[in-house]
Amino acid sequence: MIHLKNKNTTFKQTPLQKTYFALGTRINLTIFGCENPVILDKTYDLIKYYEDILTVNRDESEVMSINHAAGKYPVRVSEATYKLIKRSVQVSQEYLGFNSLIGPLVKLWGIGFDNANVPEDEDIKSALNLIDPQKIILDDNEMTVFLQDDGMELDLGGIAKGYIADRIKDFWHAFDISSGIIDLGGNLLLVGPQPIHDDALWRIGVQNPHNARGSAIGIIVTSECSIVTSGIYERHLEVDGKSYHHILDSKTGYPKQNNLASVTVFSKYSIDGEIETTNLFFAGEPVKDWGKDNPNLLGAVFVTTDNKIYLSKFTPNDFHLLSDEFEVIQH
Repeated sequence: MIHLKNKNTTFKQTPLQKTYFALGTRINLTIFGCENPVILDKTYDLIKYYEDILTVNRDESEVMSINHAAGKYPVRVSEATYKLIKRSVQVSQEYLGFNSLIGPLVKLWGIGFDNANVPEDEDIKSALNLIDPQKIILDDNEMTVFLQDDGMELDLGGIAKGYIADRIKDFWHAFDISSGIIDLGGNLLLVGPQPIHDDALWRIGVQNPHNARGSAIGIIVTSECSIVTSGIYERHLEVDGKSYHHILDSKTGYPKQNNLASVTVFSKYSIDGEIETTNLFFAGEPVKDWGKDNPNLLGAVFVTTDNKIYLSKFTPNDFHLLSDEFEVIQH
């Protein structure tokens, strides 16, 4: 997604912005109506705190302590970590696409890393035995987590950014931040009214999957919300003329095959956006009655590989098309 600003409009409030690096990506934090940069630095400290306990990209963290003990014994973790793990496991056990235990399969393929390759079928089958979300035992009383088989790995990378973004918003509210932008490497959370436009609404561009980042195919005008995208266009592997993207199917062990280039979810909470983009990508098309009973799910935009755009909970009037190469179809 792309955050679009009106260059012809004078800021009603001067923005305060700083860029950091964490969570394996560039972090951009922007607040309006506040001149104290210490708040942004404290926000960065909060991000680093959660990264320290949730990361699997270091040998030591609360999540890694669980992985090191796989097949041996349960591990007690902090309440925040436990609650996030419990949410991720419950969603994983619905088998809709999201799977927080898919780590061994991701490592096997290595797409997006220097060791990227197409694994042997027998290696994929072995990895599938290690990614069953039913093989995890949670103890609410002791707040312990136990991976039953040696070699299993818990990876919260598919949900952690959303969780952290929501905690940043809570943190900013404690300091009475009226408006701001939390950009965790493309995971966007808009806080409060937009201070540039007279209508106080944000303009969000949906990425063109065929072009470089920053090129929008259309705009959604919205109040404060989270915007999360799952797409096949940024990380992929080319072997013998065939392209393999990074969104792996825990049922087959191979990249999920459908006609989608991307799914973008607009929601109240960023953690919901993380989960729903993955599940909707696996659905392959708009889901009947999606979000009907959940007002926190505001809408979704599906972009297909053959340049069609499908909308859920949005109407064509909500989506301002910018490219005549694409066609908006109401589902």
